[in-house]
Amino acid sequence: MILNYIWIAFIAIAFLMAIGKTLIDGDLQIWSDIMNSSFSQASFAFEVSLGLTGILTLWMGLMKIGERGGVIEGMSRMISPFFSRLFPGIPKGHPAMGAIFMNVSANMLGLDNAATPMGLRAMQEMQTLNKNKDTATDAMIMFLVLNSSGLCLIPVSIMMYRAQGGAENPSDIFIPILVATGIATLVGLIALCIRQRIRMDWVLWSWLAGIACVVGGVAWVFSRMDAEQVKTYSTFGANFILFSVIIAFLAAGVRKRIRVYDVFIEGAKDGFKTAVGIIPYLVAILVAIGMLRASGALDVFTGWVESFVGFCGFDTQWVGALPTMLMKPLSGSGSCAMMLDVMKANGPDAFVSKLAAAVRGSTDTTFYILAVYFGSVGISKTRYAAGYALLADITGAIAAVFTAYLFF
Repeated sequence: MILNYIWIAFIAIAFLMAIGKTLIDGDLQIWSDIMNSSFSQASFAFEVSLGLTGILTLWMGLMKIGERGGVIEGMSRMISPFFSRLFPGIPKGHPAMGAIFMNVSANMLGLDNAATPMGLRAMQEMQTLNKNKDTATDAMIMFLVLNSSGLCLIPVSIMMYRAQGGAENPSDIFIPILVATGIATLVGLIALCIRQRIRMDWVLWSWLAGIACVVGGVAWVFSRMDAEQVKTYSTFGANFILFSVIIAFLAAGVRKRIRVYDVFIEGAKDGFKTAVGIIPYLVAILVAIGMLRASGALDVFTGWVESFVGFCGFDTQWVGALPTMLMKPLSGSGSCAMMLDVMKANGPDAFVSKLAAAVRGSTDTTFYILAVYFGSVGISKTRYAAGYALLADITGAIAAVFTAYLFF
């Protein structure tokens, strides 16, 4: 329901901004800008879906092999003590548990292209347990918040963007991102556990403490490396683990004596159907975002915030990264463009550029995730998913600001 209101609000704000610019400034071009943005965003939504088709086809096929080979079930048993408490509505050993684990693991390694198909598979498995097919379950909402908080141990793509932009030390934002995304994930999980009345026993607390230790440990290890080593070993580690998973799936299929190729094709067909099914949802949310951005509403809001912060006597340097913060929940490509724009205008090693990079990596793209994941299974009533996902976003952004000031 909240997504419905947000969608309407984006378009309504863009319309009101256009009226204001026309009446006050005599700007007639704004109407063309907004409509051109809506057309380009609709095309972009289709291109995104088209791009996902191949990836989904590949990973849905591999996931089907892993499921038939027993790998997914084995993973479900491994993480059962933790996930059975976070997802009490999912039976132990259910395929959804393994798919959730694979998705979260891919996100932690910064492998977005692999995480999405695994996440869609998890949603499909959870939908089989859903009695009200158009309404999000507690398990689905927990899963969406996990994705939105975007716990990422290795932000390879952001370090590569900084390297391409000529940063002296592209990996210097590694630890701030790790701290910010870790805080966002822990806050999102604990808040949702309270909302869903999940009992916080010693097992759950120990797993959460373990996550904090892993984040701290990775931060400590990479803090002892130079920039080139961070880039080399983080890329190697992420892709080595991913390829090892593929080999494990194939080996399990051979061991179970299943027709691996035929099973892959069976799963791949489901991936193609899923990619086609999410197109309307992506078009809806990306068009609304494009209209809002083209109207200039985000620029006006940023100006107000900077004036207010300055009036209160606080440092205003961080406000330059505010467009990236605001765009992050709305569009991954949009927030990336905002980050690159800040780097271009101020230089890659300026404080505001490093802060924009930290914000970009602190959480994931909330509304994109909501549109794609819920859309893939026909969920229209998202309940409180957006609110708690945005809580994780806000927490991550605030943590990114504080860590950036601390480190830079």
